[in-house]
Amino acid sequence: MKDIKIYNLVKKEEKRQKEGIELIPSENYASSEVRKVLSSYFVNKYSEGYPKKRYYGGNENVDELEILCQERAKKLFGVPFANVQPYSGSPANLAVYLATCKPGDVIMGQALIAGGHLTHGHSVSATGIFYKPFQYSLKKDNVYKNNDLFDYAEIRRLAKEHKPKLIWVGATAYPLKFNYKKFAEIADEVGAYLVADIAHVAGLIAGGAHPSPVPYVHIVTTTTHKTLRGPRGAMIMVTNKGLKKDPDLGDKINKAVFPGLQGGPHDNTTAGIALALFEASQPSFKKYATQVVKNSGALAKTLMDGGLKLVGGGSENHLLLVNLTSVLGAGSGVFAQKALDLVGLTLNKNTVPDETSSPFYPSGVRLGPPASTSRGMKEKEMKFIGGVILEVVNLLKPYKLPEKKPSFAKASEGKEERKDYIAKFEKEMRANKKMKEIHLRVKKFALRFPIP
Repeated sequence: MKDIKIYNLVKKEEKRQKEGIELIPSENYASSEVRKVLSSYFVNKYSEGYPKKRYYGGNENVDELEILCQERAKKLFGVPFANVQPYSGSPANLAVYLATCKPGDVIMGQALIAGGHLTHGHSVSATGIFYKPFQYSLKKDNVYKNNDLFDYAEIRRLAKEHKPKLIWVGATAYPLKFNYKKFAEIADEVGAYLVADIAHVAGLIAGGAHPSPVPYVHIVTTTTHKTLRGPRGAMIMVTNKGLKKDPDLGDKINKAVFPGLQGGPHDNTTAGIALALFEASQPSFKKYATQVVKNSGALAKTLMDGGLKLVGGGSENHLLLVNLTSVLGAGSGVFAQKALDLVGLTLNKNTVPDETSSPFYPSGVRLGPPASTSRGMKEKEMKFIGGVILEVVNLLKPYKLPEKKPSFAKASEGKEERKDYIAKFEKEMRANKKMKEIHLRVKKFALRFPIP
């Protein structure tokens, strides 16, 4: 018996993806082959433990699969150890803490407002609750110029003062390359583990379009979707430098993942990861990774030529971070996200380094071309997409987020005023003739590029 409700939702989502353009830089399209193995018979199996050391029978094929996946990860990234079981990026990062730190240990990571990830020690994350975080930020000046935005002297000062057990390098909203060597020098000075979170740029690294952290860090974590184009899973890898620091580090990682944080792996996901790693080892993937960076640059130039302000003065990877404050005012990221969604361009509101508004109403947007590049789009298409964004942004100029007023007796009153204003804004945007025309144009354009 077919579940019509679920089937209809699947079809609706398929239609949305085909008729629109995905610009969230952390999203991508897994290949049709990857999607096939995700629904294979491996979805039925339970396999707590590791190859040759399972707590259930019938795992001879799973063992072979997981070893194959490990070996492909090790070869692709040039590491001696890989754990491919984490369910996603955040649990993978938590496993690193469990393997290397004790509760209360000092850690360092990039601040959330500076583009860092929640699991790098932010106060609302378990990592900021169970460990003692000190976060580094970006330079106060030149944040909108194309250069290295990190103040290494300040990072070194913080590290020497607080003596962290672990330092993270990696981000969720940073548009430039990382200088892993400089971070390594600081970590080595204070005897800290250096962990590279490459979730966003793993595919670019695999394709040779972004520098690898492997020679400089002790541990590497990554998700397996995003630029790697696999299923939603994660990996933890230990480098030769990591094993030199602690020969038992791989075993500690394994124990942290299972039984420390989770039960049996999702074997169908392991199959999808293994297949994605195979695809990433092909010459065609190198072309893909290179094209992503080219497309990012082309999209960045189009937006900047149109008067928008980009963190880092552009992009050196797969990601752009746009500050809309000077064009639309503080807190305008929510307007841009909602309006662009209505015309078929999906991106996300995002805080910017010099943010003056609430994280719930940030002043920027984050976008990038990994998914659109997977559909075969190149620089010419990026100019079209950038042009549409500029058109929509121009339509948003009359709208300003209501300010929080001291006269409000309760915080909720200001919250409701903003909520009502945004609802009114959405209604007006849906009725706007120009918006409807742009949406039809985007739909026609998107359908020219099939989803892989």
